[in-house]
Amino acid sequence: MEHKVGKTLISLIKGDITHCRVDAIVNAANSALQMGGGVAGSIRRAGGESIQAECDRIGGTPVGTAVVTGAGRLPVGHVIHAVGPIMGEGDEDRKLENATRSSLALADKHKLRSVALPAISSGIFGYPVDRCARKMLSTTVDYLSKGGHSLEKVVFCLYDERTFAEFSETLTNLARCRAGKKDVS
Repeated sequence: MEHKVGKTLISLIKGDITHCRVDAIVNAANSALQMGGGVAGSIRRAGGESIQAECDRIGGTPVGTAVVTGAGRLPVGHVIHAVGPIMGEGDEDRKLENATRSSLALADKHKLRSVALPAISSGIFGYPVDRCARKMLSTTVDYLSKGGHSLEKVVFCLYDERTFAEFSETLTNLARCRAGKKDVS
């Protein structure tokens, strides 16, 4: 599934984010930047301990923000650690939007052309997958619509079939809505 926003292609794939061939991958991080399980654990295992060591030096980052480290042995140049909300902590939608926007802005700040994101907060943080798809994709489309960025490709790498299906349906609906407007780029 793909959708173009200006010069940037949004693409959905099902798989392991550590195998993505992009300039940076996004880690669904916690605010302490401790890479234990889920996406973070997978990134740590594939990339090596140097990523966690860099996170330890940074020390942490608030919910809704992101930081960047090297990628160790991963086939990418950077790992962007975005901290999404835990369901029940309050203001979760805004925090997820901010984490998504912060990830894209960091990729842009580093003049990266491609980035892959997981479904932030939809695992052990308990954020509903359908809401996650709506918030992350609409935030991404809004960010890309403004132009003036380096991004040529934004990949959403989704681990399971259910998440992939939710993101596919949401991206299809967003594309239909945008196609109904005069300026679809």
